[in-house]
Amino acid sequence: MNEEREFARLIAVVRELRAKCAWDREQTLADAPRKLIEEAYESADAIAAGDRAKIAEELGDLIVQACSSAIIAAESAAPDLAGVLSLAADKLIRRHPHVYAGAKAETVAEILEQWDQIKAREKAARRAGATSPLADTGRALPALMRAEKLGEAARRLGMDWAGAREVLAKVREELEEAEAALARGDLAMLAEELGDLMLAAANAPRFIGANAEETLRRACDKFIARFAALEELATARGLDLKASTPEQIESLWQEAKRTVRPDDY
Repeated sequence: MNEEREFARLIAVVRELRAKCAWDREQTLADAPRKLIEEAYESADAIAAGDRAKIAEELGDLIVQACSSAIIAAESAAPDLAGVLSLAADKLIRRHPHVYAGAKAETVAEILEQWDQIKAREKAARRAGATSPLADTGRALPALMRAEKLGEAARRLGMDWAGAREVLAKVREELEEAEAALARGDLAMLAEELGDLMLAAANAPRFIGANAEETLRRACDKFIARFAALEELATARGLDLKASTPEQIESLWQEAKRTVRPDDY
């Protein structure tokens, strides 16, 4: 009951701001995607950091943005907020027949297979003609997350690498093809091969119980920490990075790598 009361209060506040705040009144549905993506990533960052207070704050911001977007959408021909919530609940119930309709699915693999079958039927009902079940998989996601999601979907359909070693072998194969394209000066083919390489690499983390987004996020944090250490070393030695030779920078980088610990990023 507390959740229902607080959700109703939040909706009332969002509606009041839409009516009374000049900034809120100016917002359009076209403004929503960027804000939703920003809030989603900030929520993900807080979750990755394990900061409980920040998690609560960022998830709250994400919910506010979702509610605000739904309220703005309702001003046109879209369903109102109640309709959006009803559709969401109906979809969850429809896609969990093992909970709500007596279907049998006990393992995670069985549940995911059932989920994919239901989604495929829903898409077939909306679209004429035969298309791959992968066609719409993760289409709205950033490319890194979509690449991983495509790999997961393909696995459930019967196609995947056997393990991390096979993925890395594929990465090496694509790297060799990229190097060959570069040697030929074929930049269009180089771009294509680099894309294949990145697609394969994005799927490697899931074979060791990790995910591509967080793996790359942590690598970015590590790079920032090491670069900061490199800058400190350069400053302490009176070096201008822009005027330094590649050999000097590489030496500083290797030294920075030795000084940065996992706790630093």
